[in-house]
Amino acid sequence: MPKNVKVMDIMRTDVAFATLPGSRDEVHALLKEKRVSGVPVLKDGKVVGIVSRANLLKNPEEEQLALLMTRNPLTIDPNVDITVAAKTLLDNGIRRLPVVEDGKLRGIISVADIVAVLAEMEIPDHVGQYMNPNSVPVWTNTPLNVVARIMELAKSKAVPVIDSDLEVVGMITDRDVISASVIEDSVEMSDMSNGADDDEWTWESMRDTMSIYYSVSRVQVPAIPAKDVMVSDLVKAAYISGVSECALKMKRNRIDQIPIVNANQRFLGLLKDRNLLKAIVNGN
Repeated sequence: MPKNVKVMDIMRTDVAFATLPGSRDEVHALLKEKRVSGVPVLKDGKVVGIVSRANLLKNPEEEQLALLMTRNPLTIDPNVDITVAAKTLLDNGIRRLPVVEDGKLRGIISVADIVAVLAEMEIPDHVGQYMNPNSVPVWTNTPLNVVARIMELAKSKAVPVIDSDLEVVGMITDRDVISASVIEDSVEMSDMSNGADDDEWTWESMRDTMSIYYSVSRVQVPAIPAKDVMVSDLVKAAYISGVSECALKMKRNRIDQIPIVNANQRFLGLLKDRNLLKAIVNGN
């Protein structure tokens, strides 16, 4: 296990961030441009929230950043050991921690940063014990908007894609969903009645009505087939692959998960980068 590795040693200091007041459209563009899954939100130089792809997909019609973001996020001091950061990320089911010192944002540490440390170690423990065997795959022709809904219901940021032969042929992540999505404007109508169904003055259910037209803007996920969006150049691993071996694959390929397959390329489960943090937490 790593000794005396501090958060400051591996945190990233070039941090993309959003500021209040801000809009969904600005965050949508920022996440696409920087190819990150989330960013801190600052107000008057202080961290007041975190906004991620999940926030945008969960609230597709909300436009105000203040209502989209997760408020009062957990933060961490740059001087603590990375095992503390790993445990905090695991225990709270989050992917990133703003690094704050004296009330100021100094950097950010993510699951990927700690996985990069694991890649440089020699941890032979097989990854089978850390994979999720209950991951739900989708078919190559499943519409992307359906895939996005499945991911939301399963609270998953990635799903494997299988073909008709049940082989894993691709992966779709929330990054792919956001990259394919667009901001769509539409006009909708609402009828407001001046009378109630049991109004004594209502005759044969007729009443005065007033139609209100209003503009709606939402994040729209297209209904294109999963195969048109999925990453097909897959990095896979076997059940008995080592922790550091898989961490290195994730680091080199800048991926968050690896499908675990058997000798026949049949899908066994999904190894998420965050689960590899258990190798640090359980070993201390």
